[in-house]
Amino acid sequence: MKFEKIKNKGQARLFESRYLEMLTKTHPLIIWGMYIPIMGYMLYYSYNTLGNSLGRIGLVFAGALFFWTFFEYIMHRFLFHLVSESPMWIRIIYVLHGNHHEYPRDKQRLFMPPVPSLLLSSVIFAIMYAVMQSMAFMFFPGFILGYLIYGTMHYAIHAWNPPFKFLKPLWRNHHLHHYKSDDKGFGVSSSFWDRVFGTFFDLDKEKEDKEKVKSLMFDK
Repeated sequence: MKFEKIKNKGQARLFESRYLEMLTKTHPLIIWGMYIPIMGYMLYYSYNTLGNSLGRIGLVFAGALFFWTFFEYIMHRFLFHLVSESPMWIRIIYVLHGNHHEYPRDKQRLFMPPVPSLLLSSVIFAIMYAVMQSMAFMFFPGFILGYLIYGTMHYAIHAWNPPFKFLKPLWRNHHLHHYKSDDKGFGVSSSFWDRVFGTFFDLDKEKEDKEKVKSLMFDK
């Protein structure tokens, strides 16, 4: 994720085809609107058809939400920042995440767009179902809610100042990940795993660079 110059205007061109290029962009509300009915149906199915109690559903759902934070950390640290000399992997990582580091003000690529999102989530659900059978109908909605919160938090960190004082460390952790070092600060929706694995920035020692933070924020 080392770029000679961070671009504060425009967007990365990911595909030559303008039709494929259109499919790489989306708005957070579209993704929320796409997944809420799916989540609602799965939870209803778990209760009404599979006969699970509300307590059991709530427990599995909450466990999946927590599991997402770990999944997010692992993906961001070991896949999105994978170091490789392979042109293929360099291309894949740039499409997945590198373009965000080069164009941090691009607000249309903070969520995975609808078509690849549905394809990937279908594969993830199939794996969950293979491992946990009917419990997947309770687990998957919590996992997806974690993803939606992650994407929304990512959007908020680049759009606004932290609305509450207790969120400022999370905001600063991500800002420093962009302009200080991409070897730390992998948590976006939560800083829990950064603290566990020692990749949280020492905010007492890191002076905030207001100009660089401003360059990461969406244009008003």
